[in-house]
Amino acid sequence: MRVGVLALQGGFVEHVHALNKLGIPSLEIRSPQDLQTPFDALILPGGESTVMGRLLRELGLYYPLMDLIAQGLPVWGTCAGMILLASELEGGADTHLALMPITVQRNAFGRQLGSFSSLGMFEGIGEIPMTFIRAPVILKADKNVHKLAEYDGFSVAARYDTMLVTAFHPELTNDTRVLQYFLGMTGCRH
Repeated sequence: MRVGVLALQGGFVEHVHALNKLGIPSLEIRSPQDLQTPFDALILPGGESTVMGRLLRELGLYYPLMDLIAQGLPVWGTCAGMILLASELEGGADTHLALMPITVQRNAFGRQLGSFSSLGMFEGIGEIPMTFIRAPVILKADKNVHKLAEYDGFSVAARYDTMLVTAFHPELTNDTRVLQYFLGMTGCRH
């Protein structure tokens, strides 16, 4: 098994380190040529969703990744990755990959100074640490979207088909259970 990590901008290194901790090979994806190396799942990291969306298009990754995800490639979007996958953004902002039927509010807890850590329940895992950095929340979701975690009354993690999104950053903690949950979605157990 190999997990691709979108490595255009943002916190991709932390995801690579978390995968390494579990002994899972990773592939940093920066160009269409990188897609020639086989991989079994994809992580869209936190960062600046607008910048990542623009770079996906400029570098020729937008349509190839959209096609792979639409064909069932398991994908996990953290924070900005959630925004990239959302089919709708509050306020009518331009969407990016728009493959997951959720409406997302960006920066729901405020800007950088509004960053914080907490503990919360994640369905199927239990209590986990949650690190929120300029975090989005899910405002609305299709009936087929399964909400997995809440914070302060907001949905902050969900699953739809082969897509997982978290508003928080499990890769910034030593707890690998959300990553293991994602790997379980791919058929790989660790």
